Amino acid sequence: MSTVDASTVDVSVDDVSVDDASAPPSASPSAATPEPSPLEAFFSDAAAGATASERETIERIEELLTGLEDGSVRAATRDPSGTWRAHAWVKHGILAAFRHSETVELDWPGGAVDRSLVPARHLGLGDGVRIVPGGTSVRRGAHLAPGVVVMPPTYVNVGGHVGAGSMVDSHVLVGSCAQVGTGVHLSTAVQLGGVLEPVGARPVVVEDDVFVGAQCGLYEGVVVRSRAVLAPGVVLTAGTTIYDLVEQTEHRGEVPEGAVVVPGSRPAKGDYGTVLGLSLYAPVVVKYRDFSTDAATVLEESLR
Repeated sequence: MSTVDASTVDVSVDDVSVDDASAPPSASPSAATPEPSPLEAFFSDAAAGATASERETIERIEELLTGLEDGSVRAATRDPSGTWRAHAWVKHGILAAFRHSETVELDWPGGAVDRSLVPARHLGLGDGVRIVPGGTSVRRGAHLAPGVVVMPPTYVNVGGHVGAGSMVDSHVLVGSCAQVGTGVHLSTAVQLGGVLEPVGARPVVVEDDVFVGAQCGLYEGVVVRSRAVLAPGVVLTAGTTIYDLVEQTEHRGEVPEGAVVVPGSRPAKGDYGTVLGLSLYAPVVVKYRDFSTDAATVLEESLR
Protein backbone atom coordinates (compact mmCIF):
# COMPACT_ATOMS: atom_id res chain seq x y z
CA MET A 1 0.00 0.00 0.00
CA SER A 2 1.37 3.44 -0.92
CA THR A 3 1.70 5.98 1.87
CA VAL A 4 2.36 9.66 2.21
CA ASP A 5 4.06 11.66 4.92
CA ALA A 6 1.87 14.32 6.51
CA SER A 7 4.08 17.04 5.03
CA THR A 8 4.75 15.61 1.56
CA VAL A 9 2.89 13.76 -1.19
CA ASP A 10 4.81 11.09 -3.08
CA VAL A 11 2.70 8.01 -3.80
CA SER A 12 1.15 6.27 -6.79
CA VAL A 13 -1.92 4.14 -7.48
CA ASP A 14 -3.41 2.48 -10.55
CA ASP A 15 -5.58 4.56 -12.82
CA VAL A 16 -9.23 4.70 -11.86
CA SER A 17 -12.27 5.73 -13.83
CA VAL A 18 -15.49 7.26 -12.54
CA ASP A 19 -17.87 9.85 -13.92
CA ASP A 20 -18.24 13.17 -12.16
CA ALA A 21 -21.62 14.70 -11.38
CA SER A 22 -22.39 18.34 -10.91
CA ALA A 23 -25.66 17.97 -9.03
CA PRO A 24 -25.69 19.01 -5.36
CA PRO A 25 -25.80 16.25 -2.73
CA SER A 26 -29.13 14.48 -2.46
CA ALA A 27 -28.18 11.28 -0.70
CA SER A 28 -31.31 11.05 1.37
CA PRO A 29 -34.63 12.56 2.34
CA SER A 30 -33.91 15.36 4.79
CA ALA A 31 -37.00 15.83 6.92
CA ALA A 32 -38.97 13.52 9.19
CA THR A 33 -42.75 13.43 9.00
CA PRO A 34 -44.54 15.42 11.76
CA GLU A 35 -46.42 12.37 12.99
CA PRO A 36 -44.97 8.85 13.13
CA SER A 37 -46.43 6.32 10.74
CA PRO A 38 -48.26 3.32 12.20
CA LEU A 39 -45.19 1.24 11.37
CA GLU A 40 -42.86 3.60 13.21
CA ALA A 41 -45.23 3.80 16.15
CA PHE A 42 -45.39 0.01 16.36
CA PHE A 43 -41.63 -0.48 16.59
CA SER A 44 -41.08 2.62 18.73
CA ASP A 45 -43.52 1.45 21.41
CA ALA A 46 -41.98 -1.43 23.33
CA ALA A 47 -45.25 -2.06 25.15
CA ALA A 48 -47.19 -2.35 21.89
CA GLY A 49 -44.65 -4.75 20.47
CA ALA A 50 -44.74 -6.88 23.59
CA THR A 51 -48.54 -7.23 23.56
CA ALA A 52 -48.98 -7.71 19.80
CA SER A 53 -49.73 -11.18 18.50
CA GLU A 54 -47.07 -13.15 16.68
CA ARG A 55 -49.03 -12.81 13.45
CA GLU A 56 -49.32 -9.02 13.75
CA THR A 57 -45.64 -8.67 14.61
CA ILE A 58 -44.54 -10.70 11.59
CA GLU A 59 -46.87 -8.68 9.36
CA ARG A 60 -45.27 -5.49 10.63
CA ILE A 61 -41.81 -6.95 10.11
CA GLU A 62 -42.66 -7.85 6.52
CA GLU A 63 -44.00 -4.32 5.98
CA LEU A 64 -40.77 -2.85 7.35
CA LEU A 65 -38.53 -5.06 5.20
CA THR A 66 -40.56 -4.19 2.11
CA GLY A 67 -40.26 -0.48 2.91
CA LEU A 68 -36.50 -0.80 3.32
CA GLU A 69 -36.26 -2.62 -0.01
CA ASP A 70 -38.26 -0.06 -1.97
CA GLY A 71 -36.50 2.87 -0.28
CA SER A 72 -39.55 4.36 1.42
CA VAL A 73 -38.00 3.50 4.81
CA ARG A 74 -34.39 4.33 5.71
CA ALA A 75 -32.27 3.26 8.67
CA ALA A 76 -30.75 6.76 8.75
CA THR A 77 -31.47 10.06 7.04
CA ARG A 78 -29.84 13.46 6.73
CA ASP A 79 -31.62 16.36 8.45
CA PRO A 80 -31.77 19.93 7.08
CA SER A 81 -28.59 20.86 8.97
CA GLY A 82 -26.67 18.09 7.19
CA THR A 83 -26.46 15.82 10.23
CA TRP A 84 -27.08 12.12 9.65
CA ARG A 85 -29.32 10.52 12.27
CA ALA A 86 -30.11 6.87 12.84
CA HIS A 87 -33.74 5.82 13.21
CA ALA A 88 -33.83 3.58 16.26
CA TRP A 89 -37.29 2.27 15.45
CA VAL A 90 -36.04 0.82 12.16
CA LYS A 91 -33.29 -1.05 13.96
CA HIS A 92 -35.78 -2.26 16.57
CA GLY A 93 -37.80 -3.69 13.70
CA ILE A 94 -34.80 -5.39 12.09
CA LEU A 95 -33.81 -6.93 15.41
CA ALA A 96 -37.38 -8.13 15.82
CA ALA A 97 -37.07 -9.88 12.46
CA PHE A 98 -34.20 -11.95 13.83
CA ARG A 99 -35.98 -12.68 17.11
CA HIS A 100 -39.15 -13.87 15.39
CA SER A 101 -37.36 -15.94 12.75
CA GLU A 102 -36.65 -19.62 12.69
CA THR A 103 -33.36 -21.08 11.51
CA VAL A 104 -34.13 -22.81 8.23
CA GLU A 105 -32.42 -24.28 5.19
CA LEU A 106 -32.50 -21.91 2.22
CA ASP A 107 -32.41 -22.58 -1.51
CA TRP A 108 -28.90 -21.40 -2.39
CA PRO A 109 -26.10 -22.91 -4.48
CA GLY A 110 -24.15 -25.18 -2.18
CA GLY A 111 -26.77 -24.84 0.53
CA ALA A 112 -27.42 -22.16 3.16
CA VAL A 113 -28.86 -21.99 6.68
CA ASP A 114 -30.15 -18.66 7.98
CA ARG A 115 -33.02 -16.85 9.68
CA SER A 116 -36.37 -17.35 7.96
CA LEU A 117 -37.54 -13.71 7.77
CA VAL A 118 -34.29 -12.30 6.36
CA PRO A 119 -33.19 -14.58 3.51
CA ALA A 120 -31.48 -13.40 0.35
CA ARG A 121 -33.61 -11.25 -1.96
CA HIS A 122 -34.61 -12.46 -5.41
CA LEU A 123 -33.98 -9.59 -7.84
CA GLY A 124 -35.27 -9.45 -11.41
CA LEU A 125 -35.53 -7.20 -14.46
CA GLY A 126 -38.26 -5.17 -12.82
CA ASP A 127 -35.84 -3.99 -10.14
CA GLY A 128 -33.74 -2.13 -12.72
CA VAL A 129 -30.41 -3.33 -11.32
CA ARG A 130 -27.66 -5.51 -12.76
CA ILE A 131 -26.40 -8.34 -10.58
CA VAL A 132 -23.54 -10.12 -12.33
CA PRO A 133 -23.61 -13.84 -11.41
CA GLY A 134 -20.92 -15.24 -9.18
CA GLY A 135 -21.76 -15.35 -5.48
CA THR A 136 -23.42 -12.02 -4.68
CA SER A 137 -26.09 -11.96 -1.99
CA VAL A 138 -28.47 -9.09 -1.23
CA ARG A 139 -30.41 -9.71 1.95
CA ARG A 140 -34.05 -8.94 2.55
CA GLY A 141 -34.50 -5.39 3.76
CA ALA A 142 -31.65 -4.05 1.61
CA HIS A 143 -32.28 -1.40 -1.07
CA LEU A 144 -30.65 -1.29 -4.50
CA ALA A 145 -31.92 1.65 -6.55
CA PRO A 146 -32.37 1.45 -10.34
CA GLY A 147 -29.11 1.66 -12.24
CA VAL A 148 -27.00 -0.01 -9.56
CA VAL A 149 -24.42 -2.50 -10.85
CA VAL A 150 -23.12 -5.20 -8.52
CA MET A 151 -20.05 -7.26 -9.40
CA PRO A 152 -19.47 -10.63 -7.73
CA PRO A 153 -18.99 -11.55 -5.02
CA THR A 154 -20.63 -8.82 -2.96
CA TYR A 155 -22.79 -8.82 0.16
CA VAL A 156 -25.40 -6.19 1.00
CA ASN A 157 -26.86 -6.70 4.46
CA VAL A 158 -30.31 -5.87 5.84
CA GLY A 159 -30.98 -2.13 6.11
CA GLY A 160 -28.22 -1.30 3.64
CA HIS A 161 -29.15 1.33 1.05
CA VAL A 162 -27.37 1.85 -2.29
CA GLY A 163 -28.47 4.84 -4.39
CA ALA A 164 -29.20 5.05 -8.10
CA GLY A 165 -26.38 4.62 -10.58
CA SER A 166 -23.83 3.41 -8.06
CA MET A 167 -21.19 0.79 -8.85
CA VAL A 168 -20.51 -1.91 -6.27
CA ASP A 169 -17.39 -3.79 -7.31
CA SER A 170 -16.13 -7.27 -6.42
CA HIS A 171 -15.64 -8.38 -2.80
CA VAL A 172 -17.49 -5.36 -1.38
CA LEU A 173 -19.39 -5.46 1.91
CA VAL A 174 -22.24 -3.03 2.47
CA GLY A 175 -22.92 -3.68 6.15
CA SER A 176 -26.26 -3.57 7.92
CA CYS A 177 -27.88 -0.13 7.69
CA ALA A 178 -24.93 1.44 5.78
CA GLN A 179 -26.13 4.28 3.56
CA VAL A 180 -24.65 4.82 0.09
CA GLY A 181 -25.73 7.76 -2.08
CA THR A 182 -26.23 8.11 -5.84
CA GLY A 183 -23.44 7.86 -8.37
CA VAL A 184 -21.01 6.32 -5.85
CA HIS A 185 -18.16 4.01 -6.89
CA LEU A 186 -17.24 1.35 -4.33
CA SER A 187 -14.07 -0.24 -5.70
CA THR A 188 -12.84 -3.79 -5.19
CA ALA A 189 -12.80 -5.08 -1.59
CA VAL A 190 -14.27 -1.94 0.00
CA GLN A 191 -15.73 -2.67 3.44
CA LEU A 192 -18.55 -0.54 4.88
CA GLY A 193 -19.09 -1.66 8.45
CA GLY A 194 -22.61 -2.35 9.67
CA VAL A 195 -24.35 -1.57 12.94
CA LEU A 196 -27.63 -2.72 14.50
CA GLU A 197 -26.80 -2.20 18.16
CA PRO A 198 -26.83 0.15 19.92
CA VAL A 199 -29.93 1.15 17.99
CA GLY A 200 -29.11 4.85 18.21
CA ALA A 201 -25.66 4.44 16.64
CA ARG A 202 -25.20 6.16 13.29
CA PRO A 203 -24.28 3.79 10.45
CA VAL A 204 -21.54 4.37 7.91
CA VAL A 205 -22.65 6.95 5.33
CA VAL A 206 -21.19 7.56 1.86
CA GLU A 207 -22.89 10.53 0.21
CA ASP A 208 -23.48 11.20 -3.48
CA ASP A 209 -20.75 11.03 -6.15
CA VAL A 210 -18.04 9.72 -3.84
CA PHE A 211 -15.21 7.55 -5.16
CA VAL A 212 -13.96 4.93 -2.68
CA GLY A 213 -10.72 3.26 -3.80
CA ALA A 214 -9.88 -0.41 -3.56
CA GLN A 215 -9.54 -2.01 -0.12
CA CYS A 216 -10.77 1.04 1.78
CA GLY A 217 -12.49 0.36 5.10
CA LEU A 218 -15.10 2.64 6.66
CA TYR A 219 -16.35 1.78 10.16
CA GLU A 220 -18.07 3.09 13.32
CA GLY A 221 -20.45 5.54 11.69
CA VAL A 222 -17.93 7.44 9.55
CA VAL A 223 -19.55 9.94 7.16
CA VAL A 224 -17.94 10.58 3.77
CA ARG A 225 -19.40 13.80 2.37
CA SER A 226 -20.40 14.24 -1.27
CA ARG A 227 -17.81 14.16 -4.06
CA ALA A 228 -14.98 13.11 -1.78
CA VAL A 229 -12.30 10.80 -3.16
CA LEU A 230 -10.62 8.11 -1.04
CA ALA A 231 -7.43 6.64 -2.48
CA PRO A 232 -6.93 2.86 -2.25
CA GLY A 233 -6.16 1.61 1.23
CA VAL A 234 -7.70 4.42 3.29
CA VAL A 235 -9.15 3.06 6.55
CA LEU A 236 -11.32 5.29 8.73
CA THR A 237 -13.08 4.82 12.07
CA ALA A 238 -14.88 7.30 14.30
CA GLY A 239 -11.66 7.99 16.16
CA THR A 240 -9.27 8.21 13.21
CA THR A 241 -7.63 11.62 12.84
CA ILE A 242 -7.57 12.90 9.26
CA TYR A 243 -4.86 15.52 8.71
CA ASP A 244 -5.94 18.27 6.31
CA LEU A 245 -2.90 19.77 4.59
CA VAL A 246 -5.07 22.25 2.66
CA GLU A 247 -7.05 23.76 5.54
CA GLN A 248 -4.34 22.98 8.12
CA THR A 249 -6.79 21.35 10.49
CA GLU A 250 -7.90 17.91 11.63
CA HIS A 251 -11.11 15.94 11.11
CA ARG A 252 -12.55 12.96 12.98
CA GLY A 253 -15.47 10.80 11.99
CA GLU A 254 -16.15 12.73 8.80
CA VAL A 255 -14.49 13.35 5.43
CA PRO A 256 -15.28 16.87 4.18
CA GLU A 257 -17.13 17.45 0.92
CA GLY A 258 -14.85 17.13 -2.10
CA ALA A 259 -11.80 16.16 -0.03
CA VAL A 260 -9.17 13.91 -1.60
CA VAL A 261 -7.81 11.57 1.10
CA VAL A 262 -4.74 9.33 0.74
CA PRO A 263 -3.06 6.93 3.19
CA GLY A 264 -0.24 8.62 5.08
CA SER A 265 2.06 8.20 8.06
CA ARG A 266 3.55 10.21 10.89
CA PRO A 267 6.48 9.41 13.20
CA ALA A 268 5.67 7.36 16.30
CA LYS A 269 6.30 9.20 19.59
CA GLY A 270 8.92 8.14 22.10
CA ASP A 271 12.57 7.19 22.03
CA TYR A 272 11.89 3.56 21.19
CA GLY A 273 9.80 4.47 18.17
CA THR A 274 12.43 6.96 17.05
CA VAL A 275 15.26 4.43 17.32
CA LEU A 276 13.33 1.88 15.28
CA GLY A 277 12.07 4.46 12.80
CA LEU A 278 8.44 3.50 13.44
CA SER A 279 5.53 5.42 12.01
CA LEU A 280 1.76 5.44 12.58
CA TYR A 281 -1.03 5.42 10.03
CA ALA A 282 -2.29 8.95 9.29
CA PRO A 283 -4.78 9.59 6.46
CA VAL A 284 -4.18 12.94 4.78
CA VAL A 285 -6.35 15.40 2.82
CA VAL A 286 -4.04 16.53 0.02
CA LYS A 287 -6.47 18.67 -1.98
CA TYR A 288 -10.13 19.43 -2.63
CA ARG A 289 -11.94 18.44 -5.79
CA ASP A 290 -13.67 21.16 -7.80
CA PHE A 291 -16.89 20.64 -9.73
CA SER A 292 -15.15 20.52 -13.11
CA THR A 293 -12.68 17.72 -12.32
CA ASP A 294 -13.62 14.05 -12.25
CA ALA A 295 -12.43 11.70 -9.53
CA ALA A 296 -9.88 9.86 -11.66
CA THR A 297 -8.12 13.05 -12.73
CA VAL A 298 -8.01 14.62 -9.28
CA LEU A 299 -6.72 11.43 -7.67
CA GLU A 300 -3.91 11.01 -10.20
CA GLU A 301 -2.87 14.65 -9.82
CA SER A 302 -2.88 14.41 -6.03
CA LEU A 303 -0.79 11.27 -5.83
CA ARG A 304 2.07 12.44 -8.05
